[in-house]
Amino acid sequence: MTTVDLSELRAELPEQMVVTDPDILAGYRQDRAADPDAGTPLALIRPTTTAQVQTTVRWCAAHAIPIITRGAGTSLSGGSTAVDGAVMISTEKMRELTIDTATRTAVVQPGLFNSEVKAAAAAHDLWYPPDPSSFEICSIGGNVATNAGGLCCVKYGVTTDYVLGMEVVLADGRALRLGGKQLKDSAGLSLTKLFVGSEGLLGIITEVTLRLLPPQASACTVVGTFSSVHDASEAVLAITSKIRPAMLEFMDKVSINAVEDMLRMGLDREAGALLVAQSDAPGPAGVAEVEIIREAFETNGAADVFDTSDAAEGEAFTAARRAAIPAVEKLGSLLLEDVGVPLPALPALIDGVAAIADQNDVMISVIAHAGDGNTHPLIVFDPEDADEAQRAQQAFGEVMDLAISLGGTITGEHGVGRLKKAWLPNQVGPDVMALTAAIKQALDPDGLLNPGVLL
Repeated sequence: MTTVDLSELRAELPEQMVVTDPDILAGYRQDRAADPDAGTPLALIRPTTTAQVQTTVRWCAAHAIPIITRGAGTSLSGGSTAVDGAVMISTEKMRELTIDTATRTAVVQPGLFNSEVKAAAAAHDLWYPPDPSSFEICSIGGNVATNAGGLCCVKYGVTTDYVLGMEVVLADGRALRLGGKQLKDSAGLSLTKLFVGSEGLLGIITEVTLRLLPPQASACTVVGTFSSVHDASEAVLAITSKIRPAMLEFMDKVSINAVEDMLRMGLDREAGALLVAQSDAPGPAGVAEVEIIREAFETNGAADVFDTSDAAEGEAFTAARRAAIPAVEKLGSLLLEDVGVPLPALPALIDGVAAIADQNDVMISVIAHAGDGNTHPLIVFDPEDADEAQRAQQAFGEVMDLAISLGGTITGEHGVGRLKKAWLPNQVGPDVMALTAAIKQALDPDGLLNPGVLL
């Protein structure tokens, strides 16, 4: 590898901000996707200001050095996997936050965790709705980069619905300020939205202006256990054809048992599937929604239906669903999917994933934000077993092929990253891929930002 002189960059940044210690760099090679093809970065930069990001980007542009942007490292699609010889910019130390109660907005640097933004908003009697299952450890920057979703998004929307503005550093080092605190803005192209979900390909987001809401009303939780995943998926359709619940989450037998092993909360180990739904509609409307949910559960064969307005009881079931991925992860290495389909195709997707598991002789546990058709098939395998690992990879691709065939998507909220990009052209087609490449070329003509992601 050619030696690169970092002295100029070191001189322009605060002392010790340019990190080249091999032991530290090793901790930044992979994100949670654990891409085995991860490279080793040339250096790690952990800026605290937009100006420091600009300095780094300008130096990289002048020396044709690729740049990988990393948030909390929780990406499940390899979106922040290191590349040999690249500079890794970690936004973890960019942690300033200001709440404006008059406009109900939060101005946030990207390194803050989702949970920290929620807590800061709550301290002002406000609410930031997007809530990925990893909300306690994932960063706002990563949420914006992947347009993250979460459990309550079936009713309240995903990250892009709450991004009003941002500051973003382009590949040549210019910093743009887009949008602002205003709720409505039709001036020019919707450039703010262009960067949401762009996975670091177009620029480095250094500040985000987020819309906040009044606090969520107290919710009533309804839990149903089913003998089969198919019956549970039919219950989902019955509910969503009539109401938009505040939450509608799905777990299969594997994930139920994995969570029970970890949390010991008395889940039914014999159940084929579990649905956790919530209504936060006030007064009689909430009572009516709970009745609709109960009826849908019972009509579609639920063996047991339980509802509670006790917040602690409801949160226990929500916590069980959030724990599903780390619980299943204890069974082996995971290939994590987040395929989504139009709601009428949900039963076909869930049944099809079961067939793929059988055909490839691998374990696939399915959890889902069922109310919006976004599923998380978790392919469990032993990486030391080469044959099983190959079958797991085969199943990984077949699940995405299935979602596409049902009119769905290869990613509902995790992003394409490096692990799914081979399937993207099959979903969006050559014209969309060409347009995407043209936008990338216009904003990053030298291809320095997150090379290997998406395209």
